[in-house]
Amino acid sequence: MSAQPIVSFGLFRLDATNAHLWRGSEKIPLEPKTFSVLCYLVEQAGQLVTKEELLKTLWPNVRVGDAVLKVCIREIRVALDDQAKAPQFIETVHRRGYRFIEEVVSSQQSKVASSQQSVVSSPPPSTQSSALSPQHSALVGRDTELTQLHQWLAKAQNGERQIVFVTGEAGIGKTTVVEAFLDQLEGRVNVYVSRGHCLEQYGEGEPYMPVLEALGQLCRGPDHERILGTLSRYAPTWLVQMPGLFNSEALEALRPRVLGTTKERMLRELAEALEALTAEQTLVLQFDDLHWSDSATLDLISYVARRPHPARLLVIGTYRPGDVERREHPLKELKQDLHIHRYCEELAVSPLSEAAVSAYMTMRLTSPSSSAQTSFQQFTRLIHQRTEGNPLLW
Repeated sequence: MSAQPIVSFGLFRLDATNAHLWRGSEKIPLEPKTFSVLCYLVEQAGQLVTKEELLKTLWPNVRVGDAVLKVCIREIRVALDDQAKAPQFIETVHRRGYRFIEEVVSSQQSKVASSQQSVVSSPPPSTQSSALSPQHSALVGRDTELTQLHQWLAKAQNGERQIVFVTGEAGIGKTTVVEAFLDQLEGRVNVYVSRGHCLEQYGEGEPYMPVLEALGQLCRGPDHERILGTLSRYAPTWLVQMPGLFNSEALEALRPRVLGTTKERMLRELAEALEALTAEQTLVLQFDDLHWSDSATLDLISYVARRPHPARLLVIGTYRPGDVERREHPLKELKQDLHIHRYCEELAVSPLSEAAVSAYMTMRLTSPSSSAQTSFQQFTRLIHQRTEGNPLLW
């Protein structure tokens, strides 16, 4: 991306120099590695980029598997509102890699095209009536949910650990609500934020996958020295699960300390490490799609939730109740047990109201004239009725 630091595709603008992704005037947050994957795919637009090429280029000298790529691609698709089965931006080439399929225009090309268009013709204002406004993707109708999350955060900041399950079916906006909440925490000096994603796997799956992802982010973050030092002291068995954080000598020095590792020891170590990390700093951990979680991750959540010691810790897990029921996933029993003993809270994300749909459409479309106001209201009412307030279906 060095030759073309700013490029556009669809409604998006990618600024590689400043590591920003924009949709109109809205900055869309992406993790650093996820942003790097997007930049690389955009740079190779129209070409197949193999998994091996991505891993070798973006994770040099680090042993990582395909799972880390799947997480990045999933985050990119969420950011671009792209669908894997009907892609507009990123096409998956089965077992081989990915291809960026949308037309990419550099900033220089865009300026030239705009200049030529303004000389040739300037469309009358009436042709702009259906143009999208920059704020079309703004969050609406979720003030209650955001307020509740901030209230639980306040409790966590007072040393009362909080385990929160954000629930709702596909497309209802669970992740959107949580991401909006986490975005509001950006820049706070006294709050760590880290994310882990559960992926659909066959069989038991890799133990602690979302936990290791979240810990890896913390260990590579701005306060990495303190975090690595705390984990080294309290939870060495977890550090050896992330060999990419160390050179070979440091890794070999850790190995004698983790002999005889058991599941129980790993739970205790990380629980104590989290309590040490949050003695003065608040930590927010988000685990997305727990309906795909491995059982080891659920055991850790249960163990951490039941600890009686103070901790400035807020754990937020999202899941689909319908998937949990259909799969007979152990998350159902865990959540019920924690709820009975008041070790957790639940935030059920409900469908949006007709007023919220109207607010969204008002932001997305140019404001209708007074004569068209009645038709606009009928249009938003019809959308609400047909979709039952599910944003995915708009």
